[in-house]
Amino acid sequence: MPTAFRIFHADPADAGKTTMKMKTLERLLITFDALMLFIYALARLHGFVLSRMEVERFESQQLLAQELNSGTPADKSLDFNLWSAKRIRGYQESLASHFQPALALLSIPKIHLEVPVLEGTDDLILNRAVGHIIGTTPPGESGNIGIGGHRDGFFRGLKDVIIGDKIEILTQKETTSYVIDQIIIVNPSDVLVLAPRSRSSVTLLACYPFYFVGSAPQRYIVQASLRGSAES
Repeated sequence: MPTAFRIFHADPADAGKTTMKMKTLERLLITFDALMLFIYALARLHGFVLSRMEVERFESQQLLAQELNSGTPADKSLDFNLWSAKRIRGYQESLASHFQPALALLSIPKIHLEVPVLEGTDDLILNRAVGHIIGTTPPGESGNIGIGGHRDGFFRGLKDVIIGDKIEILTQKETTSYVIDQIIIVNPSDVLVLAPRSRSSVTLLACYPFYFVGSAPQRYIVQASLRGSAES
């Protein structure tokens, strides 16, 4: 009895579909691998950036603590280009004196100033740093913080600030940003500039004119309000 054989032939259409599915799967796998590689690289970069930021934050905190505790800038290479010879001598002589830890650090990026704020405004303190004016709001609190400095020393650069420039007060607890909104010249008897304002503020005070020979007759006032606050 003859044996019957059935011969099966593959459908060309089915074969084509299978090939397309394989190629699609291959492309998906390649895309997935590339995505995983990208995510891995991104995670490594993110970790590196966060690590670097943490290191910089730690270094900044260490520097701030050093300046606050010593009452003098940690960077001894101060720029004395604008200082008078008398004030440079005063600063150098002040290094032999002991001071209480600073209340804060005053920073004005526009003029590259970063200086500790000590309590009081006598000549020795203002030779070494800038001084918190007793009776005004202490740094780190809400109110009008009064800070005085020598016009031929740390505060010589105030002549170059303008409305809109930023001022920062750094304490060991926080950093507070202010924006300059008023620059005026007053008589020494005009103490109203130190009175509370409608917004938390910092008021910087220096004798004026900056290059006056002898005892300067007026006061140069720079006032800045808390950034982002609204008038009440």
